Amino acid sequence: MKTDELREKYLAFFETKGCVRRPSDVLIPKDDATVLFTPAGMNQFKNQFLGIGPLEFTKATTSQKCLRTGDIGNVGITAYHHTFFEMLGNFSFGDYFKRDAIHWAWEFLTAKQWLGLDPDRLTVTVYLDDDEAFEIWNQEIRLPADRISRLDESENFWPASAPSQGPDGVCGPCSEIYYLAVGATKPVEIWNLVFTQFNRVGDPPHNLQPLPKKNIDTGMGLERCASCLQGVLSNFEIDILKPMCIAAGDSLGLKYAYDAAWGRACRRIADHMRACTFAIHEGANPGPDKADYIVRLLLRRAAMEGYLLGKKIPFLHSLVPAIVQGMRTAYPEIVDTVQSVSNVIRLEEEQFLDVVDRGMPRFEKLAQRAKSTGIISGEDAFDLHQTYGFLIELTDTLATENNLKVDHEGYNKARKRHEATSGSGAFANSVMSAGPIDSLKGQGGTKFLGYDSLTAECQVTGIISNNELVKEFSAAGHETPIGLALDRSPFYAESGGQTGDIGSLIGNGVEFVVADTQKDGDLWIHVGHLIKGKLTVGQALTANIDNGRRSGIRRAHSATHILHHALHCTVGKNATQRGSKVENDALRFDFAHNQALTPDELRQVEDIINECIAKGATITTELLPIEAARKKGAMALFGEKYPDEVRVVSMGDFSVELCGGTHLSNTGQVGLCRITSEEPIAKGVRRITAITGAKAVQKGRDTDELVAQLQRLLKAPQATELISRIEALQHEVKTLSKQIAEFTSANVADAIGGLVAQAETLGGVKVIARKLEGVTREALRDFADQLRDKHSPIAIILGAEIDGKVSLIAAVS
Repeated sequence: MKTDELREKYLAFFETKGCVRRPSDVLIPKDDATVLFTPAGMNQFKNQFLGIGPLEFTKATTSQKCLRTGDIGNVGITAYHHTFFEMLGNFSFGDYFKRDAIHWAWEFLTAKQWLGLDPDRLTVTVYLDDDEAFEIWNQEIRLPADRISRLDESENFWPASAPSQGPDGVCGPCSEIYYLAVGATKPVEIWNLVFTQFNRVGDPPHNLQPLPKKNIDTGMGLERCASCLQGVLSNFEIDILKPMCIAAGDSLGLKYAYDAAWGRACRRIADHMRACTFAIHEGANPGPDKADYIVRLLLRRAAMEGYLLGKKIPFLHSLVPAIVQGMRTAYPEIVDTVQSVSNVIRLEEEQFLDVVDRGMPRFEKLAQRAKSTGIISGEDAFDLHQTYGFLIELTDTLATENNLKVDHEGYNKARKRHEATSGSGAFANSVMSAGPIDSLKGQGGTKFLGYDSLTAECQVTGIISNNELVKEFSAAGHETPIGLALDRSPFYAESGGQTGDIGSLIGNGVEFVVADTQKDGDLWIHVGHLIKGKLTVGQALTANIDNGRRSGIRRAHSATHILHHALHCTVGKNATQRGSKVENDALRFDFAHNQALTPDELRQVEDIINECIAKGATITTELLPIEAARKKGAMALFGEKYPDEVRVVSMGDFSVELCGGTHLSNTGQVGLCRITSEEPIAKGVRRITAITGAKAVQKGRDTDELVAQLQRLLKAPQATELISRIEALQHEVKTLSKQIAEFTSANVADAIGGLVAQAETLGGVKVIARKLEGVTREALRDFADQLRDKHSPIAIILGAEIDGKVSLIAAVS
């Protein structure tokens, strides 16, 4: 059975059981501060599992694209480890439970019309005390007791060891299903059924309280199950992955075979490239932080595999078409970005090869020095990272190749010392820590009122201080910001590139200044400082946003959409958005493009923007089903997470985008837009910054004043005369500089004899050490050159004070 057929059969089977088929969530979640990448199918259903918000359905099924790096060292070595993989899942939110989950799993695996696996090759595990699951497997499924293993909480409970070790919260036992493939020596886990039926409260005993509504969360590895069905003993040999491994070998000039010496490298390259293709498609760019860092890590690990096999030119980018070919059936959208993804990868490869060329000599010296101990010190590893750009993981790889290890504890200490002195760890204690946020999300989200209201009555539902939830807070004048959760709010929380609102919360003697607004899922956190009064959970306050600032943000956000349109008109549809930041009458827009825009192109972009503004086109927003929005031509920005019903922002007949931000009602309200810069920010990614409204008008005034000042200084009655006046001055400066140089050279020749006459002779060599007065740097070099060339053998050191600094030059001949 082909992998694409398996995926479709799974989803179709659970649809017959009443489950709603949901599309895969994005790979890079935008509104979940707890993860960088989607790690499992249940991630998009967090609110349903926590009981937050209305339930549109009570059971679902998905095939979820996932990315994990916890076992990155095993990728390519073992048969089943990956970074990117697909997780088939079926879920219940207070609907079906353990009996149906087990029966349906068995039916799908063994029934001839579905997978038709041999029941005698299947074994299962259950939690040690889960008699109910054991009885279902043994008495109802008729699985012999000797093929059912009872395992303790470290193996068969989610989260692992939760009953004894925590954390508090929703948890439950699980049952894993194993299959012994023909020719295999041990069975492989293909499905995990998690029965979330308890709420853990406090320490044992009697700390597992039954949930009023029990949930099901299952996960089947698509690639693992495909390997069983296709009769191969490694995921990398299935129909969608083996061609990627073969393509990796071809790109290295090697014929791929599983047992070949370079087989592991080909498998690792194929895996990492599949992960990077999807991540970059969704807007990630190789960089130093968060998801971007993981993409850079994966690309550089893959490139190093090639480098160690002698491939010292870019090659990874050539694999993107093979990756897309294998995945296009399930994810047809990746076809559209083959070229832009390839460009990003190639440029990162080129940068990486530069890093290796610069840093490899240093690594080789350190490796030689470490042979006696077998360990590269943490200080040396951090120096490789800080000075040469070697990721610690790259140093690990090279160390392993040289039978060495890296002192990670020492590396972490060196990194923390650097962060402490450079300030790079300044935001480590953000109020958006996962623990308090998850607890608050369990109590409900925040209703956003800010599309229609700038002020609202609200209630405090949570207070976060020093990464902990507190019931009250009264330390007015505090230095470290705190976070307030509200039941409803007019404040826009930072998302989709738009900055969070600022303003105030007042009432009952309280004055709280909101300096930022952040979000995690449906929960808004208002970050700021208490000026006076006492805050308590449940307190009623009035929320007021800074209206002037919001107006500037609306102008900039609407201008951002127009800029996107103008770029497409000027340089083409491949100029896809890679990021944006919308602030008060200021914006920046990152887009995929391999070269700088010419002055003419920039002028054209700015002209198109202001033409669209001048049209006074109506800006409308409407809520539409996602498919209807796509049919309307709305641009969906990859990396953003969209619900079934989406907000569509349309501007005249030239722009339709999915957007949750705040906008104007008419493009004419932008007033004016001026581009202030265009620059590279990463390989294959450019950034345009621009200003709108009053800031754009003020920029014009500032430019006019600068021109007027230049006219006065250069005595140019008309601005058009400035160029000729400046050119005349440049010619005059050049002529005078030439005359000064000739005069200086003559003086040097006259002074040479005096210096030689005063020289001391030591061992037959003239030695001159003198301080010179009133000379330029050029003259100082001229003295040394003439003395060395005409009076060998000689040793010279000359010094002078030039522009308030000491200049020294030494020469010998």
